[in-house]
Amino acid sequence: MPEEQKIKAPRTRYNKWIRTLWKTFAFGVLFIVLYFFSVDLNLFYLFGASPGLDDLENPQNNLPSQIYTSDGVLVGRYFRENRDLVPYDSIAPVMVKALVATEDERFYEHQGIDPISVLAAIKDNLRGESRGASTLTQQLAKNLYRTRTKDTKGILGHVPLISTLVAKTKEWNTSIKLEQRYTKDEILGMYLNTVDFGSNAFGIKVASKTFFSTTPDQLKTEEAAMLVGVLKAPTTYNPRFNPKNALARRNVVLQQMARNKVITSAQADSLSQLPIDLKYHVEQHLDGVPAYYRQTVNEIVRKWAEEKELDIYADGLKIYLTIDSRMQRLAEEALKEKMKSLQRRFDGHWRDRNPWVDDKDKEIPGFIESAIKRTGVYQSLKNKYGDDEAAITRELNTPKKMTVFSWKGPQEMTMSSMDSLRYYKKFLRAGMMTMDPFTGHIKAWVGGIDYENFKYDHVKQAKRQPGSTFKPFVYAAAIDGGYSPCDKIQDQRVSIKYVENGKPMEWTPNNADHSISGRQMTLRHAMGRSINTVTAQLTEAIGPETVRKFARRLGITSPIEAVPSIGLGSSDVSIYEMVNAYSTFVNNGFLNKPILVMRIEDRNGNIIEQFNPQQKRVITEETAFLMVHMLKGTMEEPGGTSQALWEYDLWKKGNQIGGKTGTTSNHSDGWYMGVTKDLVTGVWVGGEDRSIHFRTSATGEGSKTALPIFGRFMEKVYRDPDLGIKLGTFPKPTVKIKKPYNCVTVVPRRPKVTDSTAVDTMLEQMNDSVSSQF
Repeated sequence: MPEEQKIKAPRTRYNKWIRTLWKTFAFGVLFIVLYFFSVDLNLFYLFGASPGLDDLENPQNNLPSQIYTSDGVLVGRYFRENRDLVPYDSIAPVMVKALVATEDERFYEHQGIDPISVLAAIKDNLRGESRGASTLTQQLAKNLYRTRTKDTKGILGHVPLISTLVAKTKEWNTSIKLEQRYTKDEILGMYLNTVDFGSNAFGIKVASKTFFSTTPDQLKTEEAAMLVGVLKAPTTYNPRFNPKNALARRNVVLQQMARNKVITSAQADSLSQLPIDLKYHVEQHLDGVPAYYRQTVNEIVRKWAEEKELDIYADGLKIYLTIDSRMQRLAEEALKEKMKSLQRRFDGHWRDRNPWVDDKDKEIPGFIESAIKRTGVYQSLKNKYGDDEAAITRELNTPKKMTVFSWKGPQEMTMSSMDSLRYYKKFLRAGMMTMDPFTGHIKAWVGGIDYENFKYDHVKQAKRQPGSTFKPFVYAAAIDGGYSPCDKIQDQRVSIKYVENGKPMEWTPNNADHSISGRQMTLRHAMGRSINTVTAQLTEAIGPETVRKFARRLGITSPIEAVPSIGLGSSDVSIYEMVNAYSTFVNNGFLNKPILVMRIEDRNGNIIEQFNPQQKRVITEETAFLMVHMLKGTMEEPGGTSQALWEYDLWKKGNQIGGKTGTTSNHSDGWYMGVTKDLVTGVWVGGEDRSIHFRTSATGEGSKTALPIFGRFMEKVYRDPDLGIKLGTFPKPTVKIKKPYNCVTVVPRRPKVTDSTAVDTMLEQMNDSVSSQF
């Protein structure tokens, strides 16, 4: 072979090798480009969906839904991932620097993928050493867009190893797109708002609060280092449950910060000596202000969200209530102030006796033993010991330390479960609700004396006999049917025969003071003094069924028996129903549907549901006006049952208030329903069980138990100028009132007499005394 050919041969082979290498490289690059494009486009549905342009520009974190009062106070949250977004400039710079120094040293140099880290990871993995190469941008892509969920998998996503490669490719693609659309600061802000710090704390704001009870902008260097350290493994490095691991990891982060010139080595060494000053509190799923109305809010919102196919735990809704936090606070204060003093009176009333008694004032035997069987404590012991009652009884009577409720504050005591039940049964309970009668907006809802210890709601959940607060429905039905407030009925003993469940019955009502005056009295005077005999006769005249139907028209939905005693409140109802019904009188005869949730907004503040008043006319404006006039009679008529309200600072500027007291048999329930030109309020007071009560009218009637709560509440409301509730009179009617109503009762003084004949003469004179009309 010639020399020249010998020289060309290797050169030709070299050129072929170079060309082959370049072709292979070009083919490889083309393959990689096509592969990345195929993954991004989800070619033939092989790879699963990737985040689109809209997803990138409008990332959707799982955000808690928040509950606000009408005046903008946050009172609760719904969440699976407890996250609250915070702007980047509200995060302490040291937190950002600690994150970059530890998790992605070259963050400001790469464009979403760090080639140096990738090569190092490949090298280490080939050696059998596990190492990741994800940048902060890639981690954000994975967390923010859920690139590894079953919903984003294509056909190849179910093939082992290949599925991991596809997921990683999506993260790379998404990282590059994020870097193109957002600044480095924006990426860091999104990352810190997205990442899971453990302990149900998603995002830096909730993490700062959960671990240190602080805000992101107030984080100290050592606190920021600990939070960054947690990110490596939120469970392993949780400072609450693994403090040694958390401390060691925090110190590693401090050294990384020193290595990257964030802090000096001396600072890192000094801070490493500090313990972790933890102020740990995990917000629970329904954390917020303890409130009885939350149960009803939950029912309303969950049903609505289900109909709208929304997720209240992730969609970041803003739920605005009709509750006014200021009025709510005043209602809670008034109820607690009066219940605290009432409990002292109740304890003194019974002294060393147990208050659970029968109709003959005898203690009910086995009352506590029977009640304990309805508790969760008994059921858990029953599951543990089965039919071994001796073991259950032994456990129930074993003393142990516990913290119990008292009106002086939480008390540490040693008592058994049986003793604890006896202790709690002796506490009087209460409920209260206030509503704007014109809009149906519920402004205050206090379901008990202390939510932490007594969670049973006495506003809507509980139902008790309303006593004489039910009487206005009898008078309203009568007035609507033709009677006037000035019509007269005699206060006389009556016996009413009727049939109940096929059996002949007879009912003879007594007045509260067990006396019969024999007087003719106007309906307004009779209702103002709450005369049972007049109410019974009026009920008989118009018919119990008429009363029942009329109560239904006014919004009472609980079962009501159409019996002669219906007007004296013999059927159980709730405060919620009673307030709604009384509001019809103030609202000119229109019945409103009570509203607790006012509106719901999406995460961007757009209103997606407005709950507007739903009202319909159920009685005439004349009847409504006359009933407000009747309710004022409990203050204005001689002997009116609301006159204890004169003791309160409510009577400036000609202010007017109407209301009705109610007391049930044996004083088991005390009620007060109060109406003003702006608000309608209902209050109930009683024992948890009907057998727990005061024994006398002087201590147990509604004017002594429930009315003072209303009086104190309205004092507070009128004194708060921010609420805009002013003293004043009820508005004048806008229609002509055809029925006579301006009648006043004149009660002659009783002459001093010494014999029964004179008494009889006096009674005859009183019977002839009639109401004069203006």
